[in-house]
Amino acid sequence: MDAVLQLSSTVGIESACAVLGVARASFYRQRPLLGPALCVSFSAPAARPIPARALSLNERESVRAVLNCERFQDCSPAAIHATLLDEGQYLCSTRTMYRVLEEDGATRERRDQLIHPQYQKPELLASAPNQLWSWDITQLRGPAKWTYFYLYVILDVFSRYVVGWMVAPRESAELAKKLIEETCEKQKIQPNQLGLHADRGSAMRSKPVALLLADLSVTKTHSRPYTSNDNPYSESHFRTMKYRPEFPDRFGCIQDSRAFCQTFFRWYNDDHRHSGIAMMTPAMVHFGLAAAVRENRQAALDSAYAAHPERFVRRPPTPPHLPKEVWINKPLNSDDHAH
Repeated sequence: MDAVLQLSSTVGIESACAVLGVARASFYRQRPLLGPALCVSFSAPAARPIPARALSLNERESVRAVLNCERFQDCSPAAIHATLLDEGQYLCSTRTMYRVLEEDGATRERRDQLIHPQYQKPELLASAPNQLWSWDITQLRGPAKWTYFYLYVILDVFSRYVVGWMVAPRESAELAKKLIEETCEKQKIQPNQLGLHADRGSAMRSKPVALLLADLSVTKTHSRPYTSNDNPYSESHFRTMKYRPEFPDRFGCIQDSRAFCQTFFRWYNDDHRHSGIAMMTPAMVHFGLAAAVRENRQAALDSAYAAHPERFVRRPPTPPHLPKEVWINKPLNSDDHAH
């Protein structure tokens, strides 16, 4: 085993065992018995000689200075290498430049690029109607391919009541401004009463809409980019509309789309029992009828229980309660947040 150990320092363990006819497993088993000194001397790696073609210390410092100078601080090594060659200068290879940068831990992205801001997740609360609205625009297919009509919808988040809508031939900031202004006037919105939430479409972020909301003292919030869950109530409402059996694949003209919307929104506000608001209609909640409706439901259930209590096994029946608050992105501990 001593012979294997001595020879392995020159040709390696595998070659030494092969030449001397010793199984490597046997060598590794008996190696601890050879003594700590031999084991330490064997395991200590040999110092790697510096190649003759390597840059000298002064040359590496010169390369480092060029890589970090103001002119090239935002350039990749490949771009620096090409620029210097165009100027008739060669310092070293691109790979050597990367090695020099790696020594300083500077091999991350060097190019000057736009750094996108960290958008804050909107955390919005509504505990009564006309505290928080959500609005969005969706396309309705027109009579021919690539033709669309644009449906603007403003939805009250707490009651799910559609407070304003419009079908237009185009998406326009001025049209959105007009709809919002008329809807606020119709709902008698007071300064600092309302928050208006939307995604990041061009009309939503437009200057006319922003100036109008500032004049009305309406708080404006936006979803994060590419995050549909930040505007869930408008998205859910559009899905309800487009999955109705009578919703057509295409509308023959803009008048057809407006006629459909008049029928749909009347049904949605006045007849549609919404699971998120205790199976009441949006109109019941929006106009303060929820408490009376629940009392009537409770009276009907009390009569049914009095007539046949054996049919209600666990407890007397009660209708579901209307939620006291509705969130967009409810925080983990909402009690710690100021509303």
